[in-house]
Amino acid sequence: MWLVAMFDLPVVTKTERRQYARFRKALLKDGFVMLQFSVYARYCASEDASVAHRKSIKLSLPPEGQVRVVTLTDRQFGKMEVFLGKKRKETETAPAQMEFF
Repeated sequence: MWLVAMFDLPVVTKTERRQYARFRKALLKDGFVMLQFSVYARYCASEDASVAHRKSIKLSLPPEGQVRVVTLTDRQFGKMEVFLGKKRKETETAPAQMEFF
Protein backbone atom coordinates (compact mmCIF):
# COMPACT_ATOMS: atom_id res chain seq x y z
CA MET A 1 0.00 0.00 0.00
CA TRP A 2 1.00 3.61 -0.44
CA LEU A 3 0.72 6.36 2.15
CA VAL A 4 0.24 9.78 0.57
CA ALA A 5 0.73 13.01 2.54
CA MET A 6 -0.62 16.25 1.07
CA PHE A 7 -0.10 19.54 2.80
CA ASP A 8 -0.68 23.25 2.51
CA LEU A 9 1.41 25.14 5.03
CA PRO A 10 1.85 28.89 5.49
CA VAL A 11 5.27 30.26 4.46
CA VAL A 12 4.84 34.01 4.99
CA THR A 13 7.12 34.51 7.99
CA LYS A 14 10.61 33.18 8.60
CA THR A 15 9.27 30.96 11.41
CA GLU A 16 6.60 29.47 9.11
CA ARG A 17 9.19 28.75 6.42
CA ARG A 18 11.37 27.01 9.00
CA GLN A 19 8.41 24.90 10.20
CA TYR A 20 7.58 24.01 6.58
CA ALA A 21 11.19 22.92 5.98
CA ARG A 22 11.24 20.83 9.18
CA PHE A 23 8.02 19.04 8.22
CA ARG A 24 9.23 18.36 4.68
CA LYS A 25 12.59 17.05 5.97
CA ALA A 26 10.78 14.81 8.46
CA LEU A 27 8.81 13.27 5.58
CA LEU A 28 11.97 12.70 3.56
CA LYS A 29 13.75 11.19 6.57
CA ASP A 30 10.79 8.83 7.03
CA GLY A 31 11.18 7.52 3.46
CA PHE A 32 8.64 9.64 1.62
CA VAL A 33 9.37 10.80 -1.93
CA MET A 34 8.01 13.94 -3.55
CA LEU A 35 5.36 13.28 -6.20
CA GLN A 36 4.83 16.99 -6.75
CA PHE A 37 5.01 20.13 -4.64
CA SER A 38 3.43 19.44 -1.24
CA VAL A 39 2.46 15.87 -2.19
CA TYR A 40 4.67 13.09 -0.85
CA ALA A 41 4.22 9.31 -0.92
CA ARG A 42 5.76 6.31 0.76
CA TYR A 43 5.35 2.61 0.11
CA CYS A 44 4.29 0.57 3.13
CA ALA A 45 4.53 -3.21 3.11
CA SER A 46 1.74 -3.67 5.67
CA GLU A 47 -1.05 -1.94 7.55
CA ASP A 48 1.11 -1.95 10.69
CA ALA A 49 3.86 -0.07 8.83
CA SER A 50 1.27 2.40 7.55
CA VAL A 51 0.06 3.06 11.10
CA ALA A 52 3.63 3.61 12.29
CA HIS A 53 4.33 6.15 9.54
CA ARG A 54 1.05 7.94 10.22
CA LYS A 55 2.16 8.33 13.85
CA SER A 56 5.48 9.72 12.64
CA ILE A 57 3.65 12.32 10.57
CA LYS A 58 1.48 13.31 13.55
CA LEU A 59 4.58 13.82 15.68
CA SER A 60 6.14 16.18 13.13
CA LEU A 61 3.04 18.29 12.34
CA PRO A 62 3.65 22.03 12.29
CA PRO A 63 1.39 24.19 14.49
CA GLU A 64 -0.42 25.78 11.52
CA GLY A 65 -1.57 24.69 8.08
CA GLN A 66 -3.38 21.69 6.71
CA VAL A 67 -2.04 18.15 6.28
CA ARG A 68 -4.01 15.28 4.77
CA VAL A 69 -2.91 11.64 4.75
CA VAL A 70 -4.53 8.95 2.62
CA THR A 71 -3.75 5.26 2.08
CA LEU A 72 -3.97 3.76 -1.41
CA THR A 73 -3.59 0.15 -2.46
CA ASP A 74 -0.91 -0.74 -5.00
CA ARG A 75 -3.63 -1.19 -7.58
CA GLN A 76 -5.20 2.22 -6.91
CA PHE A 77 -1.79 3.90 -6.95
CA GLY A 78 -0.90 2.11 -10.19
CA LYS A 79 -4.02 3.47 -11.90
CA MET A 80 -2.81 7.02 -11.35
CA GLU A 81 -2.08 8.85 -14.57
CA VAL A 82 0.87 11.22 -14.55
CA PHE A 83 1.37 13.78 -17.29
CA LEU A 84 4.35 16.01 -17.98
CA GLY A 85 2.90 18.54 -20.37
CA LYS A 86 0.95 16.39 -22.82
CA LYS A 87 3.30 13.41 -22.47
CA ARG A 88 2.31 10.56 -20.19
CA LYS A 89 4.83 9.39 -17.61
CA GLU A 90 4.77 6.07 -15.76
CA THR A 91 3.81 6.12 -12.08
CA GLU A 92 6.36 5.25 -9.42
CA THR A 93 6.81 1.55 -8.78
CA ALA A 94 6.79 -0.16 -5.43
CA PRO A 95 10.22 -1.18 -4.12
CA ALA A 96 11.23 -4.80 -4.56
CA GLN A 97 10.00 -7.02 -1.76
CA MET A 98 12.11 -9.57 0.01
CA GLU A 99 10.82 -13.08 -0.45
CA PHE A 100 10.99 -15.67 2.30
CA PHE A 101 10.62 -19.32 1.43
